[in-house]
Amino acid sequence: MTQQGGTEGKPRPARRRRSVLGFLARWTLILGIWAMVAVLGLVGWYAYDLPDTRNLAGVERRPSVTFLAADGSVMATFGEVHGEAVQLHDLPSYMPAALLATEDRRFYQHFGVDVLGVIRAIYQNLRAGRLVEGGSTITQQLAKNLFLTPDRTARRKVQEALLALWLERRFSKDEILTIYLNRVYFGSGTYGIDAAARRYFAKPATRLSLYESAVLAGLPKAPSRLNPLRDPDLAAARAGEVLDNMVEAGFLARNEAEAAKTNRSQLARVSGPSQGNRYFADWAMEQLSGYVGQATSDLVVSTTFQPRLQALAEAAVAGGLAAEGAKGGVGQAALVAMAPDGAVQAMVGGRDYAESQFNRASQAMRQPGSAFKPFVWLAALESGWRAETLVVDQPIRIRNWQPRNFNGRYLGEMSLADALAQSINTVSVSLVQRIGVDRVIAVAHRLGITSELGRDASLALGTSEVSPVELAGALAPFANDGNAAIPYAIREIRDRSGRILYRRTGSGPGRVVQADLAGEMNRMLSGTIERGTARAANIGRPAAGKTGTTQDHRDAWFVGWTPELVAVVWVGNDDGQPMRGVTGGSVPATIWRGFMQEAVKGTRPQPFPTYAPPPMAAVAPPPPPPADGRGSGGWLGELFSRPAAPPPPPSGRGTSPPQLFRNDFGSN
Repeated sequence: MTQQGGTEGKPRPARRRRSVLGFLARWTLILGIWAMVAVLGLVGWYAYDLPDTRNLAGVERRPSVTFLAADGSVMATFGEVHGEAVQLHDLPSYMPAALLATEDRRFYQHFGVDVLGVIRAIYQNLRAGRLVEGGSTITQQLAKNLFLTPDRTARRKVQEALLALWLERRFSKDEILTIYLNRVYFGSGTYGIDAAARRYFAKPATRLSLYESAVLAGLPKAPSRLNPLRDPDLAAARAGEVLDNMVEAGFLARNEAEAAKTNRSQLARVSGPSQGNRYFADWAMEQLSGYVGQATSDLVVSTTFQPRLQALAEAAVAGGLAAEGAKGGVGQAALVAMAPDGAVQAMVGGRDYAESQFNRASQAMRQPGSAFKPFVWLAALESGWRAETLVVDQPIRIRNWQPRNFNGRYLGEMSLADALAQSINTVSVSLVQRIGVDRVIAVAHRLGITSELGRDASLALGTSEVSPVELAGALAPFANDGNAAIPYAIREIRDRSGRILYRRTGSGPGRVVQADLAGEMNRMLSGTIERGTARAANIGRPAAGKTGTTQDHRDAWFVGWTPELVAVVWVGNDDGQPMRGVTGGSVPATIWRGFMQEAVKGTRPQPFPTYAPPPMAAVAPPPPPPADGRGSGGWLGELFSRPAAPPPPPSGRGTSPPQLFRNDFGSN
């Protein structure tokens, strides 16, 4: 009985164990189901607003515009620069190898999310106490670049992983790597390996060397900071890391890596890091639609921009402002340099592009002061006056307006040439009164002034506003023997395939000034530099020009030219605040001289063409002064002691200035 009772009691612990195991299994299944439901719910929560992936092959982008300098270097880009789509098998084998060794060595082993890589990244980051390594695979990076924002949130990371899984299911590994190489951002506005290869090394991606591949493979980590055009040394150090990674991953032998490090490739020619290039590029961009309409494809635009002259212009402006700007209360400056045919080669639109993108060279409308007087003197020559004609510098009055000279003094009898060299205001106003304001306006418009000009005698002192580039183009005919010079920046426009959409041809509008009169003007305006108000602009070779200063020193100008180059300099303040004693013959003339001396250095001085002057017309007595109070008895007859006989002025000449006009002596 005892043995039987003991035998019957043995199975009970086994039943209890099975009961416990069943209980655990049942609840494990239940919890697993609920965990799966929770995971699916979480995935659904993160996936409900995933972006549409159906348009992967048709991602929209803004057409890019690449501007080339005259030497072929890239001087600016607008929009996203995309190169040709390349296939993986067309690239040198070391390009994808460099990328995989640096960004995702287990690319061909994982399923879109590298679990081992994530664990390794977490360990490295905890060990370093900061973020030193990321766990994103190439597939995840592609998902982020194509579909997601750069926000660093848990939601975005989960969506990135989900999209990576979708990409891995939708495409093969080679296809994913090909899409990545054609879409990833490589800095300097370039998207895709081909655009980057052309931007940095001036060659297609199919011709990249080992070292060049290492440079490009190192960029996705920090495309702006590691940009080889911005910091070649930092980019080279990063390329060295990539080459070492290739050795560690078994893609490259150590001796090959070391050889590549010592044979660094030449970067593509660029115009330099200066943001000042953007003033010119912005101005050229504004003109682009006038040639090709709205861009629908990538464009490459060849321009007249000269990197060397731009660097000289920026240095001259910076030097002039540093030396005299603070003392004279000069806040801003602009400089435009162009060939005599109107090809703009350098443009400084302000002190600092990063601080202000307003282009004072092309957008600012300012009074030119006496820099407008060449149009008055040319109108006089065309009316029969000569440089040797004697005039009298003396007080004059037109109704309640009494224009005075800048220095407040009167010099009496002098030649018309000396009156221009000394920038005599009374003579300028009297010329406009005598030959007619309409004739002066017609001359200015014919030479290239497009702005509206006031129809009153104050025009003689440059009270109508113009832009620096406009003034440069209008005075360029004196440098080119009398031909019109419309300022331009674009020589040629091609589309992405190389098809020519526009090419500048022809010689321009033609002659606007008689050659002998252009020569006469150059002879008189050379005197401005040799003995007149612009002696600070003397560069020791044939040059001509004119100063300009407006009321209360609000604007100061110097526009000058040689037979090779025309340059205009303006200084002032954006808000119109007066400067302290700054005239056209001081800071602007100094900036002009600093620029022009370096610009023409090493070239043989060229004289202006000379012509025999036409015979002087017969002397005719001037008409009597008007009886409406615009003059005091006989001032006009006394002013011109030996004038040529011009044709009668048109009606409406000499219209009195408005009552608010106060520029008595602010033109020099």
